[in-house]
Amino acid sequence: MQTLHQPLSTTEMEVTSIRLERDLKEKLKAISGHQGYQALIRDVLWNFVETQSTDAQAEIESSEIRASIPAIAYKEQRCMLTGKMIRPQEEMILGLTPKGILVPLCIDSLGINN
Repeated sequence: MQTLHQPLSTTEMEVTSIRLERDLKEKLKAISGHQGYQALIRDVLWNFVETQSTDAQAEIESSEIRASIPAIAYKEQRCMLTGKMIRPQEEMILGLTPKGILVPLCIDSLGINN
């Protein structure tokens, strides 16, 4: 999956304080392994920004979708393959990416018949 951002060195980043529950912080540390939980949080936040961006172009290729789940949109979404808008109450697909992220897809974007 292409990303909208390029990693910076930590000296180029701004220091931000965030309060997390102790259990959450410990679970993030366990999940992150050698990457570190702060880097994991940055990745999660960037992934969220990329999937919610209203000006996002097609961010992934259909060959990257590992699985799909039929769904109904509750709010306006943008298809991550075609860039088309998906309106509320419209049928859509949630596509699973190699990073384990579910992304919104138009019903016809994968060429599957439902």
